[in-house]
Amino acid sequence: MPFARLATATTPTCHIGLGLAAVGRPGYINLGRENDLGEQRTVEALRARTHELLDAAYAQGVRYFDAARSYGRSEEFLADWLNHNPGRNDVVIGSKWGYTYTADWTTDAEQHEVKDHSLATYERQRAETADLLGDHLDLYQIHSVTPDSPALTDKELHAKLTEAAAQGLTVGFSTSGPAQADAIRAALAVTVDGEPLFRTVQSTYNALETSAAPALAEAHDAGLTVIVKEGMANGRLAQPHAPDALKAVAAETSLGCDAVALALVLRQPWAGVVLSGAATLGQLASNLHAAVVDLDEDQLTRLATLVEEPQAYWAKRGSLPWH
Repeated sequence: MPFARLATATTPTCHIGLGLAAVGRPGYINLGRENDLGEQRTVEALRARTHELLDAAYAQGVRYFDAARSYGRSEEFLADWLNHNPGRNDVVIGSKWGYTYTADWTTDAEQHEVKDHSLATYERQRAETADLLGDHLDLYQIHSVTPDSPALTDKELHAKLTEAAAQGLTVGFSTSGPAQADAIRAALAVTVDGEPLFRTVQSTYNALETSAAPALAEAHDAGLTVIVKEGMANGRLAQPHAPDALKAVAAETSLGCDAVALALVLRQPWAGVVLSGAATLGQLASNLHAAVVDLDEDQLTRLATLVEEPQAYWAKRGSLPWH
């Protein structure tokens, strides 16, 4: 698996990755993003911003980079960066299929992305990703699998994914919604010719939403690499929106709320890679401090009080506006 490359890394930040959801398109749901990006949201402005973040992340030891077909031009921006840095062959590149970007580079579209887990969508988007990322692509994930996703039962799709795996591509899936644990367990049961289909899982886990933890531990024990997304809860765990308990612990560590929030995820024994969704160089630098945060039992106990019921958490996430 390509993630073996990360296992040989020795930098403190080797278990932190950079996700491009917030910088591959002009609109996203992260709190405070209108201030992060300002008015400069042209294609070239976000291309330059993405390249600056990728340069800074690589220089500070980050080696996993995560895109998706629905993240606007994230694959294009990432491909440009890779092609301009041919010597950086120690990185691991992941992307996702299953959502189509429909906002046409606006922030006020009626619908920003359309979900479709059909075989036809896979074949179309696989070709689109291949045109951009080519041999750079290591991991291709089904985007936001839920328990009722047809991707869990479509045998033709499974056969195509198995073909891709035989050609060297790692096949994974991501999850979203209050039933993440059910989706993870259903995906773990998917086999082709007696062999598990999926080798990675990417799920939401953070100080507010911990419900997927037991299933993620099971996935880890089954040999899958676990990638954690939305460790900052789309900005709800960053200043100035962070809960008081998190602000208090951050003050005690003399680091940011974001660093503490991500450190809480990094300390999970099943977490292979934890994504930063930074949109600015300052956010990235602060996020990467998570690697050196040391939380004691009293601090962990106080942070545990922040957990919300999954239905409430996902309802709140669903209400966040696109900025």
